[in-house]
Amino acid sequence: MALSKLDTICAPATLLGSGAITLIRISGEASLKVIDEVVSFRKSCACETKGGRIKFGEIYSDGTLLDEVLVGIFRAPRSYTGEGSAGIACHASADGAGEILRLLMEKGCRMAMPGEFTQRAFLNGKMDLTQAEAVADVISSTTAASHRIAMNQLKGGFSAELAQLRAQLLKMASLMELELDFSEEDVEFADRSALAQLLDATLERIDRLASSFKLGNAIKNGVPVAILGATNAGKSTLLNTILGEQRAIVSDIEGTTRDTIEECLNVDGVLFRFVDTAGIRADRSDSIEAIGMERSFAAAKKAEIVIVLIDAPALLKEQNSSLKTEECSGISQSLSSIIQALDFQQQKVIYALNKTDEFDGFEAGNEAKGRETDCNNHVIDKNIIVSLINNKGIKPESGPEGESCLETEPEVINISAKSGSGVGQLLKRLSDLEKNKLYNAAESSVLVTNLRHYQTLLSAAENLRAVRSGMALDSNGRSTSRSLSTELLAEDLRTALSTLGSLTGEISHTDVLENIFRNFCIGK
Repeated sequence: MALSKLDTICAPATLLGSGAITLIRISGEASLKVIDEVVSFRKSCACETKGGRIKFGEIYSDGTLLDEVLVGIFRAPRSYTGEGSAGIACHASADGAGEILRLLMEKGCRMAMPGEFTQRAFLNGKMDLTQAEAVADVISSTTAASHRIAMNQLKGGFSAELAQLRAQLLKMASLMELELDFSEEDVEFADRSALAQLLDATLERIDRLASSFKLGNAIKNGVPVAILGATNAGKSTLLNTILGEQRAIVSDIEGTTRDTIEECLNVDGVLFRFVDTAGIRADRSDSIEAIGMERSFAAAKKAEIVIVLIDAPALLKEQNSSLKTEECSGISQSLSSIIQALDFQQQKVIYALNKTDEFDGFEAGNEAKGRETDCNNHVIDKNIIVSLINNKGIKPESGPEGESCLETEPEVINISAKSGSGVGQLLKRLSDLEKNKLYNAAESSVLVTNLRHYQTLLSAAENLRAVRSGMALDSNGRSTSRSLSTELLAEDLRTALSTLGSLTGEISHTDVLENIFRNFCIGK
C-alpha cells in the first residue's frame, strides 16, 4: 500500500443507506481544517476545539442545507490513528452521505483504502501488528468465544507473551554479539549452559503457543465436524436439516455428492463447521467417485468430531441377512472403511442411526443388551459397530497403555434427517462436547488463531532448534568440538529474533503489510 501518510483520508465506517446514522471518518494532518471547510459550527471552529469533544454542525451543498450532523474531534496522538482526526455522524441517507464524502474530497481528502485507518494506527505506534489484525477479528467474530479471544489479542495479551520471549532472547543475543567483538581473545560472555536452559524454556513456550492454534482456529473458524457414511445414508439431508436450508443436493441416486461441502452454524454460542462428504462404499470402480471418497477420508482426518451416519433400515436388513448367511456386505464394509480412517484418541465419534422414521414407534434410549429397538421388536445391534472397531485392533473399553480411548459402548443417537427427529439432540451433544472447553480456553489463555502467526512461530522454533543443536554441549554444559562457532549460532539467533519481530511488526516487510490490511473493510 504505497500511500502517503501526509494524505488526509476519509471513508464511511458504516454501510451507506442502512440504519439511522452513518459515520464518516476523516484522518490526517489537515483533517480538522477540512472539517471547518465542510461543516458550519455555531460556536468556534474545529481547529480551535479541544480533543475528545463532540460538536453540532450543519453541512450545506450549493447553498442548501444538506444535513445536521454531530462531529467528534480527536487530536494527535489521542486518536485511533494517532493523528488528528474526526468523525461525522450524519443521517443514513445514501445520497446525503455520498454528497458529504464528495465535499470532503473536494476540499482535499481522498478515499481511504481498505484497512488504512488501522494501518496508520500501526505505523504511528498506537498498536502492534498482532493487535491490528485483532481489529479485523473482533469485527468478524460470530461467537462469544471468538470475540473474547480477539479482544484479548486486541488488548495485547499475545503481544505481551511475544515481548517476554524476545526480551530474553535479545539479552542472550547481545552477549553472543559481544563475543564476536572479542573473537581474537577466545572468551565466552554467554554462558552456554544458561543459554541452553533459556532456549529450552523458550522453545517450550513457542511450542505451547503453536499447539494452541488447533483450538484457536476451531474457535475462530468453527469446530470441524465431518459427516461420514455410506452412499445414500442421508448425509446431505442431515446437513440441510441442520442448516435449515437446501444447501446440498439430495437425491435417491447413490453417489450424488462427489466432493465436500462446508457450512458453518452457531450452536448455543459455539461455531461448528459441518463438512458433508461423498458416500463411502466398497466398489471404487468409478474413478471420480473414488476421488470423492478419498476427500471424505481426508476431511475426516482433519475433523475434531466425526458423525458416522448409518442407514438404520439398511443395517437392520443386512444384519438379519448376515445372521443367516454369515456374510458381511455393503453397509458393514462401508462402516469398516470409515472406522479404519478414524483416530479414536484424537477425535470424538458419534454414530447416528438415520431414517428411524421408517420404523413404527422407534424410540431412542429403548435399549436391551446393547441394542436399539422399536416397539415392533426391530433390533439394531450396537455390537456390530463394536465388532468393527475390534477388527481395527482397538478394544472399546481401553486404549494404549490402558488409557480409555472409547466408551464402553459406541455413542449412538437415533435420528431422522428427513423429519428432523433427534437432530436437536445431536446438536445439543455437539455443543456439550465443545462449549465448556472452548469457553474456558478463550477466557484463561493466550490462543493463536491466525495462520500467519502459527507459521511464523513454527519458523522461529526451527531457527531456535538450530541454535540448540549447534551448541553440542557436554554433560557439564560446556562446548565440545562439535559445537558450531559463535558466529553461526548468533546468525541463527538473529534470524529467530527477526522472525518473532515480524509477528508484532517490529520488523516488517511492505508486502506482508499490504496483504494484511487489504483484507480489512474500507473505513477501518
